[in-house]
This record gives sequence, C-alpha cells and structure tokens, in this order.
Amino acid sequence: MNVLTFYIIREVVKGSLLALLLLLTLFNLFTFSDELKELGHGGYGLKQILMFLALTSPRVFYELVPSAALLGSLFVVGAMANNREIVAMRAAGLSTAWIIRSIMLAGLLLVMVAVFVGEFVAPSSERSAQLLKTTAQNNGVVMRTQYGMWLREGNRFINVRRILDDGSLGDIRVYEIDGQHKLSQVTQAEHGKFLGNKQWQLSNVAQSFISPQRVNADSQPSMQWQSSIDSDLLKVAVVNSDNLSLYDLFNYIDFLKSNNQKSQSYELAFWSRLINPLVTFVMLMVSVPFVIGIGRGIGTGGRIMMGVLIGMSFNIMDRITGHLGLVYEMNPMLMAVIPSTLVFCIALYAVWRVS
Repeated sequence: MNVLTFYIIREVVKGSLLALLLLLTLFNLFTFSDELKELGHGGYGLKQILMFLALTSPRVFYELVPSAALLGSLFVVGAMANNREIVAMRAAGLSTAWIIRSIMLAGLLLVMVAVFVGEFVAPSSERSAQLLKTTAQNNGVVMRTQYGMWLREGNRFINVRRILDDGSLGDIRVYEIDGQHKLSQVTQAEHGKFLGNKQWQLSNVAQSFISPQRVNADSQPSMQWQSSIDSDLLKVAVVNSDNLSLYDLFNYIDFLKSNNQKSQSYELAFWSRLINPLVTFVMLMVSVPFVIGIGRGIGTGGRIMMGVLIGMSFNIMDRITGHLGLVYEMNPMLMAVIPSTLVFCIALYAVWRVS
C-alpha cells in the first residue's frame, strides 16, 4: 500500500468516524428527550434512561455507518478536491478508478467494524436495553403485550403471560387442537424453567382434557414438557426483528415457516441486514462524483447538506420499497436489494459522466 492510498484511507476513516460520533450524539439526544416522557413510570428513573441509551448505542452505531461514510467522504475527499489534491493526484497519473479503490478500501474497514458491532454486540445489548426498560416499568416482569406472548408449535398454541428476569416463564397456557380443529386439551402452569435439549420443567400444572362427551381435569405439582421452543427462541420472539442478528433471524424464520406462519416481515429484515454492509459501499460510491467532478467548488456546508439530502432520500426510498413489498407480498430479497442496486447504478453512471 503506497503513501497516497494510506493517506486517503486514513482521512476517509477519520472523517467518517467524526461524522458517526456527531450523528450518534444527535440521535441519542433525541432518544433521551423521548425517554424523559416516561420518566417515573414504575422504577424507570434517570439512571435507567442513561443505561438504556448506552445499551441502544451499538444498534444506532450500526445503522448510522452508511450515512456517516457518505458524510465523511463528502467532507474529507471534497476538501481534498477544493485544495487541488485530487487534481494533483490525477496529474501525477493516478486514475479515477484508483481514487475510487482507495475510498472503497476505507469503506471496507468501516464495514468490518460495523459487521462486528451489528452481529456480536448490538443484538445482545439491545435485548438488555429492552429488558432493562420493561423490567423497570413493570416491577421486574417482562411482558410483550397486555395478553402476553403468543407462539404456535404445530397443533399447539402457547400463551406466555410473563417472562422473568432469569429467563424462566410465568403463567403459561397451552391450547391443543385435534385433526378437526377442535380444542382437545388445555394446560396451564404457574411457572416454567428451561432444562435444555427442548425440555421444560412446569410447576403447579392444571390440565383439562376435552371430548364431545365430557371434560376431564387433572392437576400435578410438576411435570416435564417437551417443546421445540427453547429459551433463545423466546428471547428472539420478544425483540423487534430489526434488532436481531442474522443467525437469530434465520432461526426464527425457519420456526415460523415450519409452523405455517407468515414470515415475510422477518425475511425482509433478514435480507436488509444481509445487504446493509454493502450500503456503505453504495454511499461511498455516491460521494465520488461530487468530490471528483462537479463538487469541486462547493463548501463544507454545501457538502453536508448534500449528504443529508442523499442519505434521507435513500432511507425514505428504502422504507417505502420495503413496505410496498410487505403490502403486495413481493419477494423480500428483491425488495431489500432494489433500492441499493438502483442508487449504485445511478452512482456508476454519474462517475462515468464525470470521468
């Protein structure tokens, strides 16, 4: 790696990290303002709000990397163009493709950091943040809705009213139907603990066996319950799909499909997460024509405004495309890829025109 390549990589990474810090601070200020509206609900105090912000920051960091890369490239490489550094490089025989390659190498470093944070740090910290907030507001008990969490497993419908801090379950109800889609058995347990290998230990169990002639009731102090729903899957089910790792999303999608449930929204989240690292490269490519050609005389404020407008337009287009795909039940992979591909093609055309 020659000196000029290292120089461009260093400056783009430095500018992107600075933009990322500013954006992260701005987003956390908005989040802090929103969370203050819930101050005092249960045990949700100022300390819990600050901890919540710290735990959600990795997810926000991951989501902001493409926008930060765009702003950092526009600012740093645009300043090089204004200072005639880009002109000097091209006069020395360095091609536009070489400059683009150097910028993309900087993007590669940013993507590596983003993928590490997004896949190994953000999912667990986001779960901890939601657990912290909900636990504080509900006196130590995590509940998804007023009626708990519903899951389907074959011919069984499972309702979990409470998920405790240690991962165990409270107030579990299992409804089983027969081949004629009639209710055949109801099981209610006060507490459930995961033993591993798809085994749960239920305590204070009451069962009802329903037939056309009569209803038989039985109760047991404890019983073992076999279910493909393990503790990790329950953690997945109570977290927004956008905040899960690829592995968790893949498992949950497979679980939904095996039980004949709709999984399109989770598939869209999966493919969006998969191509998100490529969006960073797309944003860097978008910045190239502005800093090499037509943006040569534009000041810092103008470049920042361009970056904000481009980033906002892309996010709006991406969200609209995703929602249209869900409404009209289009292929989730296609809907996730279309916005980035379209913007990338436009950027390539603009680079060709400038070159």
